[in-house]
Amino acid sequence: MAEETDTRPTSAGSRGRPAPDDNDREEGEITDDSSAPAPPLHPATHPLEHSWTFWFDNPQGKSKQAAWGSSIRPIHTFSTVEDFWGLYNNIHHPSKLIVGADFHCFKNKIEPKWEDPICANGGKWTINCGRGKSDTMWLHTLLAMIGEQFDYGDEICGAVVSVRGKQERIAIWTKNAANEAAQVSIGKQWKELLDYKDSIGFIVHDDAKKMDKGPKNRYTVIAALTVSRLNNMCSETTV
Repeated sequence: MAEETDTRPTSAGSRGRPAPDDNDREEGEITDDSSAPAPPLHPATHPLEHSWTFWFDNPQGKSKQAAWGSSIRPIHTFSTVEDFWGLYNNIHHPSKLIVGADFHCFKNKIEPKWEDPICANGGKWTINCGRGKSDTMWLHTLLAMIGEQFDYGDEICGAVVSVRGKQERIAIWTKNAANEAAQVSIGKQWKELLDYKDSIGFIVHDDAKKMDKGPKNRYTVIAALTVSRLNNMCSETTV
């Protein structure tokens, strides 16, 4: 009877020997499995709708002769959730800043100045709180902004927290002060988001520049009411 021969195909580089199966490999032997998916080079990130820049206005860098805004400096621009937390967790919170400091977070390429073309026709909503009390409200304001939680988020330029001797202030800057519906919506949502009990007011940048003594609020959110002052005429609207 003729001797049986092995007619199985041989693998490349085996020199005529059949490829060993997994049970025949030595312990620790590395196999070349090109079909296995390559691991990701970088962990997944979560991009934000806009890029944002932190700015710092250091009161120690100011002089009496210096123009307003000349000491404001950009710190870092971020565009992902991970980048935001990596920065936020490694910087001072408002309660740790020195008196006179201003810390800004604005959409990238918008400077936190009245003279910036995007800010020029806008204004700001402002809340006040005692010294050392703004940390949580500042964080919630930032998260609402960069997370696009406002119905009129495109109207928002950015936010600033200001540390002063007896109090701290947080303000949201907007683009178009004449757009009453947008401004009132932003003010109302912000107040509800922070569960802020006191009234908040909106001041137009042009009014602030023209009046040495405190300018009047153009819009005010008081509990469930919004008061609008336009062209020196006062009207009251329920919201």
